[in-house]
Amino acid sequence: MLPTDTREPTEAAGRRELFFQRCRWCGTPAYRRSFCRACGSLAFDRERSAGVGVVVRRNGHAQQNTWFVAMDEGFNLLCQVTGTAPFVVAVDARVALVGAVAPCGEGLPVVEVTRPATPLTPWW
Repeated sequence: MLPTDTREPTEAAGRRELFFQRCRWCGTPAYRRSFCRACGSLAFDRERSAGVGVVVRRNGHAQQNTWFVAMDEGFNLLCQVTGTAPFVVAVDARVALVGAVAPCGEGLPVVEVTRPATPLTPWW
C-alpha cells in the first residue's frame, strides 16, 4: 500500500490566482516587496490581481521565454510566457495568467498571449 499524502492542497493551487501588495499609506501597488518604493512604508494589504497585463520587455535568454509584464493593477513582474515560441511574443502583447507561483514564492508566474502585439505602422 502506498502512503497517502495528508497535506491539504493550498487555496490557490487549483486556481489561477495572483496576489500583490498595495501600500496602506500611499496606495502604490507592488509585487513581492518588503517596503513601499514610493513612501518607504512597511505596511501592505494583500489583494487579488485580475491576472491580465501587457508585455513590457524581454528579460534574459529566449530559451526561458521570460518577460516583464505590466499588470493592469499597476505593478510589474517577471513572468514566463507559455504556449508560444519566444520569437512570437512581442512588446505590447496582452497576456493572461495561467499559473500562479508556489505558496512559498518559488518560480515565476506563467502567462500566455491572449492578443498579439499590433504591428507598427509607418508614420510617413
